[in-house]
Amino acid sequence: MFQAYFILYGYALGLSLAAPPGPVNALIANESMKSTLHGSSIGAGAMTADAIFLFLIYSVRLVIPVYILKYLYLVGGGVMIYLSYAVLKSNMQSRSKKGNYFVGLTMGLTNPFQIIWWITAGLFLINRFSMVSMGGFFLGIVTWILIFPALMSKVNVKYSPYVRVASSSVLIIFGAYMILISSLAFL
Repeated sequence: MFQAYFILYGYALGLSLAAPPGPVNALIANESMKSTLHGSSIGAGAMTADAIFLFLIYSVRLVIPVYILKYLYLVGGGVMIYLSYAVLKSNMQSRSKKGNYFVGLTMGLTNPFQIIWWITAGLFLINRFSMVSMGGFFLGIVTWILIFPALMSKVNVKYSPYVRVASSSVLIIFGAYMILISSLAFL
């Protein structure tokens, strides 16, 4: 039962983090006008960056002192709430004509929010919900990088506000939960 919950939780978080408008999704949207494969390749590159960060964080998580974790989780919760706000205020316009796997990978590896997310929220997710949640997390990302480009090549962008609200809601709930857990650690 808890394994399924962890997978679903990871899935919802992965989907909510992949869906918000930002530089990667702007490129995915732009490249999807050429073909679904062009758009998906950008997302696959960014997802590879997530896999690299997962490996790094998983490798060092046991050497991070426990007392530092509560501060990392507190910062991570704040970052998640900020991302929630940024998602609501963003739009999905892009003028870029570049786009392929390596552009997505480079963007993912150099994106400060992605780096901060893995050091804070990613570490929290691994420690709190186990590696099982990571399977769901990546399944959520894969779902997005396959479906979003296909939709962008066929559907009007008028539905992006609904995606923003849903993504923002999941991010704010996760951020509040992180802040709650870290606050309890201070007691």
